[in-house]
Amino acid sequence: MAALALALVGQSALAQDAASAEPQAAAEPEGEGIVVTGIRASLTQALNIKRSAQGVVDAISAEDIGKFPDTNLAESLQRITGVSIDRSNGEGSTVTVRGFGPEFNLVLLNGRQMPTSSLGDGASAPSTRSFDFANLASEGISGVEVYKSGRAILPTGGIGSTINIKTPRPLDKPGVSGSLAARGVYDTSYNQGTEITPEVSGIVSATFGEDDMFGVLVTGTWQKRKASVNQANVGWRDGYLGSENNWGSLPQAGDPRAANITNRPGPTDVYQVQQNASYDLNDIDRERLNGQLVLQARLADNLTATFDYTYSSNTVQVRNSNVGVWFNFNDVSSAWTDGPVAGPIFYSERFGAAEGKDLSYSGALTENRSENNSIGGNLKWESDFGLRLELDAHHSTAQSGANNPYGTSTSVGTAVFGVAQQTVNYENDLPVISYTMHPGIDALNAGNIQATGNSFRNAFFRDEINEGQLRGGWDFDDSVLESLDFGVVYTENKVRSAYGFIQNDTWGGSTTKAQMPDDLFTLETLPDKFEGLSGASDPAMIQSFYKFNFENMVKFLDDLNGICGGDNNCLSPFNTDRRIRERTVAPYLQANTKFDLFQNPAHFRAGLRYEKTNITSSALVPIPTGTQWVSANEFNLVYGPNSDFTTFTGSYENWLPAIDFDFEPVENVKVRASYSHTITRPDYASMQGGRTVDQLFRIGGGFGSQGNPGLNPYKSKNIDVSAEWYYDKASYLSVGFFDKRVRNFIAQDRIDSEAFGLTNPADGPRYRAAIGALGANASTTAIRNYIFANNPGSVVVDSFDPVTGNYTGKILGLPEDNAVNFQITTPINSDQAAHLYGFEFAVQHSFWDTGFGTMLNYTVVKGDARYDNTQPSSVPQFALTGLSDSANAVLFYDKNGLQARVAYNWRDKFLGGTGPNPFYIEAYGQVDASASWEFKKGYTVFVEGINVTGASRRGHLRSTNNVFFASPGYARYQIGARVNF
Repeated sequence: MAALALALVGQSALAQDAASAEPQAAAEPEGEGIVVTGIRASLTQALNIKRSAQGVVDAISAEDIGKFPDTNLAESLQRITGVSIDRSNGEGSTVTVRGFGPEFNLVLLNGRQMPTSSLGDGASAPSTRSFDFANLASEGISGVEVYKSGRAILPTGGIGSTINIKTPRPLDKPGVSGSLAARGVYDTSYNQGTEITPEVSGIVSATFGEDDMFGVLVTGTWQKRKASVNQANVGWRDGYLGSENNWGSLPQAGDPRAANITNRPGPTDVYQVQQNASYDLNDIDRERLNGQLVLQARLADNLTATFDYTYSSNTVQVRNSNVGVWFNFNDVSSAWTDGPVAGPIFYSERFGAAEGKDLSYSGALTENRSENNSIGGNLKWESDFGLRLELDAHHSTAQSGANNPYGTSTSVGTAVFGVAQQTVNYENDLPVISYTMHPGIDALNAGNIQATGNSFRNAFFRDEINEGQLRGGWDFDDSVLESLDFGVVYTENKVRSAYGFIQNDTWGGSTTKAQMPDDLFTLETLPDKFEGLSGASDPAMIQSFYKFNFENMVKFLDDLNGICGGDNNCLSPFNTDRRIRERTVAPYLQANTKFDLFQNPAHFRAGLRYEKTNITSSALVPIPTGTQWVSANEFNLVYGPNSDFTTFTGSYENWLPAIDFDFEPVENVKVRASYSHTITRPDYASMQGGRTVDQLFRIGGGFGSQGNPGLNPYKSKNIDVSAEWYYDKASYLSVGFFDKRVRNFIAQDRIDSEAFGLTNPADGPRYRAAIGALGANASTTAIRNYIFANNPGSVVVDSFDPVTGNYTGKILGLPEDNAVNFQITTPINSDQAAHLYGFEFAVQHSFWDTGFGTMLNYTVVKGDARYDNTQPSSVPQFALTGLSDSANAVLFYDKNGLQARVAYNWRDKFLGGTGPNPFYIEAYGQVDASASWEFKKGYTVFVEGINVTGASRRGHLRSTNNVFFASPGYARYQIGARVNF
């Protein structure tokens, strides 16, 4: 929005900054600042940065960001060659560069390492280092530089890239200037009707005093957005071989149920069966607030002081309503595609009336806030004999947590009991879920609904960075040695990751039908929420379901059953609390040379950075005291009041060289070559101290983990080669090759172990007695009923239905039961290595003086670590995630105050996650468009559209039929005006 005023850094200043490769808190212009006034001018500025830099650097100017239909920086960064993004709640959130995901990219603000904060799934202790760009509005940014090759003077942490976000400084542009903008946003995805939400931004910069020696700059952005993300979700069990006979696997020959399978996977084929499936409607209410204050003083001609404070908050409320089914794997039928990776065509299960199978109507409400604060100071001195010194320090925090009394991940369940059959069909993009009820039971009669189980999970994350830098350099005149850069950086990174939960495992029902007020529920239609996905018009699809107001339901159940203690405060205290402290000292030295090679200019730069990092990791974890079997396929742990607190330490050191060479063999043609070592630090979960076991487990056992703060960082040896032809002022053609060889990957060493003396209530004398009495083919429900009836001293009965003979309640683990087997994983640095390489192609062309131009780029990413889908989950595999080709195509017009742009961004299918079972995000392309008209100097109106074609998203596991999510896409439109002065 405030694009014109935000481009406060002169073209020559930005070019100088990129060429020196030293991200500055305040760049000094060589002459009078050049105000960017259009798309072509801003692209020329980005071109000059790329051309003047040593090494591989791409950039975007503020004008370019402000004029593009971007809700945040991630949406803008995706237009850079080799950069692709992931989205959350319909907005750009994290970036992938050259195939390396968000945790492999380091984000700086004005050259300073920034803390990161996100909650992950909200249902466990957060652990990622990835930076969430959704917290930042693009209006307050003057430029972004993406360093793809390593440099000795850059902070470490980004194997993929180092991304430097630059904000404006008042002394860069003397006088008074500014911009005010307002827009209305209409998101067509919103389920609750048409609503226009406001966005307001502004920037004011002023200098004063003799020779404009003092300056102040203030920026601010406030944004509201209402949207919806509707999604079909399917949870899957492990990848089995056709020959395996496990709980949940397909019936084998000789089992009467085997006759119900069409085209059963062969003995060596791999397949997966779903555990659950649901349709989820998510209504989003997001509020984002950004601001910055900058004070500057030129204390002398060669001495400048800068103070800055940056603030951002992003509050996202998500209200979820869903209908779903869970499978028990008893009386099943299915059909399958051919192997070696067989996918389901449909999967169905039938239930007897006495089983009391449920159709789930659930709801959730989260309101999570991420807040960032950064305060810093900079003192920069330049002598008249070539010596430069700069002292920079900052204290920055990032914090994420719940902003309501329920937690960061919640679920409140209700259900109608009496499902006769449930089926999921996978022949379309949208999995088609259907069901039938037993006679006399109407799932659309609110009087048949009962409350079931619920959970309130509370995660918290805080990252604090205290950093001090002493940077210096010596510039030489008339010498091959152009300059010598040196410095030392001290960085302290303190992380707290915490988690707690309240869970009531009354999945068999916590109320009677009569106790539930019908007016808590509202009927909601489904097919219209998934328009655009094939399968949404299938008449077999669930047509409607009951949703409820989350707050009213929680209050009712808390008043009735005390699910949160009776005070309507469901915010759980933390019972997992992890603390990590990293302290890094990093001196560096870099020599920059300039010389003629074959009578043409050339540059050579060599640098070396040494880093020593010490780590202290502590963890406070809960101690489980028992187990209980709460429903047919639900087991959980019982926790006592005690916790265990442990502390571990670790350290590592690295020598990181970086070499860059560039040469102009002919005028306007530049060739480059770079070699560097870069690192990325381990995720916080891998470094946590203490042992934890998952609260939920299955009949076959459970899982747990134990951290390792002694892990070494990932280390990459990088080669970059490129050639660029700058054939016109705003036009160029480039081709590049990159090669990365990465080691120190983190693998999981898994051992089978007992833990805390816990026993399995479904593996002991009571269970064996039930099998002896009922037979080997007895259903889980029947076994539980037998144990309830014959072991009153070791069960807790919640209810008994005399008609069906079914009990609900808990079967407690006993000392004479066999121990629960936990698979405990601990991270180690493996001997695995990966080779990743690729090509980048880019064209930027202006069509003479017509005002038209285009930008085209394509990135090819290859790697030698691929996932083999034909292997079952029992075979450990190593693979690189995020590898995919990507492309961008932009056509723009900029002339006589009229600007227009159409952009297409595409990313090919990529591996999104590994482990026992992989998942893939399918190829996705999105069209965005914008137009603006400066009808009077300084007065502009504009309109923008995002995803104007409504592209949908989908992901799957081994087979494309193993869909794990499918979500329709919708367009978002914005219209507004701005005033520049």
